[in-house]
Amino acid sequence: MRSFTNNLAACAALGAVIAGTIPALAAGYPDHAVKVIVPFAAGGPTDVMARLIAQKLSESLKQQFYVEDHAGAGGNIGIAQAARSAPDGYTILVASSSFMVNPSLYAKPPFDALKDFTPVTRAAATPNILVVHPSIEAKNMKGLIALMKSSPGKYTIANPGVGTTPQLAGELLKLTYGIDATSVPFGGSGPEIQSGARSANADRVLNLPADCATCQQRPAARARGHGRQALGGTT
Repeated sequence: MRSFTNNLAACAALGAVIAGTIPALAAGYPDHAVKVIVPFAAGGPTDVMARLIAQKLSESLKQQFYVEDHAGAGGNIGIAQAARSAPDGYTILVASSSFMVNPSLYAKPPFDALKDFTPVTRAAATPNILVVHPSIEAKNMKGLIALMKSSPGKYTIANPGVGTTPQLAGELLKLTYGIDATSVPFGGSGPEIQSGARSANADRVLNLPADCATCQQRPAARARGHGRQALGGTT
């Protein structure tokens, strides 16, 4: 497994950047509300982290920092919207590793990661993991790979969306071990988590950032017998 995990730097780092290249902000900054753009659906790790950051900034700077989710195209829609914003420090983008990955996946990405933004900080980092239904016989990654290879086409691998690092990690997993499994993209980690927690489909493997594994702790999901368990990482 080490050869696979070492071959893909799929760590979902979350960073904050400010739209545009701007001069030093005035001492009175901010003097009105600040928009925080998340290029993914609500409920996912990037959205959760952005809301935590926004809350603390609002408390410390005495101005409202509010979050807007603009999901789609693997994060390109929200990132492009932030890039088109005025370079005045009142639009902040909280993005995952797709911010740097997408320019290599799309022929004409709608933003320039180096020219359109000023970096602020790396807010968090988390590995991607595989999560399965408790009824799955496999108890580790080796067992899961063997199980999926024994039944070509039976299993599906869900992910937060096409072009996201979990989706790329899933494709590399299939290529590395010759697994025949269909990729099922969602519109973000939030929708993927909700679907996994509510579904009794034991043939679906969830590939998502590690902090999303808390979905297995949800009492409602456990009460219905749909709880999920993490088997291993894809980083």
